[in-house]
Amino acid sequence: MHSAFAPTLPIPWRRAGKELLLIAVLFTAYKLGRVLAADHVTAAFLNADRLWELERTLRLPNEARVQDWILNEPQAVRAANVYYKFAHFPVTAAFLVWLYLKRPAHYRWSRRVLVVLTGLALVVHFAVPLAPPRMLGGLGFVDTGARYGPAVYGSPESDQLANQFAAMPSLHVGWAVLVAAGIIVATSGRWRWLIVAHPVITTFVVVATANHYWLDGIVATAVLVVTIVTLRPPKRSVPDAHRRTLDFPTGRRADAGGEGAPGDRITAPSRDTAAA
Repeated sequence: MHSAFAPTLPIPWRRAGKELLLIAVLFTAYKLGRVLAADHVTAAFLNADRLWELERTLRLPNEARVQDWILNEPQAVRAANVYYKFAHFPVTAAFLVWLYLKRPAHYRWSRRVLVVLTGLALVVHFAVPLAPPRMLGGLGFVDTGARYGPAVYGSPESDQLANQFAAMPSLHVGWAVLVAAGIIVATSGRWRWLIVAHPVITTFVVVATANHYWLDGIVATAVLVVTIVTLRPPKRSVPDAHRRTLDFPTGRRADAGGEGAPGDRITAPSRDTAAA
């Protein structure tokens, strides 16, 4: 007899609800971690000076020159601001939803990688607060969001929803590279390589808008690569939604001419194959 309090939703919907709850908890922890790490103003600017000198020693391209180039086209600046503000979370969320529906095994792997990458980034945000280039007006940088719109952040003193001294590593770049890697690993066909445009555009945008240094993206990518190597992705396969596994208690494998013997585990053909 079923309990009156037994869940009435179908199992797939219950699983989806649990995943949404988990993502909500992780997002809340992410935002809370950024806020708690925000009160390190002096250290953030000292670290910015050191990183700037390190980049010049490494002969990395000058971010201010990249921004000077885009400032000649106000429409391009606004487009970069829009991409920076609106692509980060929606693209990552759409990526996770698609994987959940079409590639559950790859979804679980991508979720683990995302959690580890974000967790490690938050640790670095605590340990190494870093003022972004847009706060270094003395070096010629412009806060493009504040000047051209749409504004992404308020003033550091009044904005309580974001840690503006969490430039290193760049989760904008790290998440974008993860989305591209996840799509490439989970799918086949040459068109999947077009997704590489997302991290390329993101990297250009975060530099051109003076929200990040080159090293912010480089470090984020390095952390992501180590995480991916540690948490190896599942093998690429046909969509999980098109397969189902049948279990029998014990015995030998079923063949085409008879019933499945107990104990065997066979993979049924996809609906597309069966229809053929």
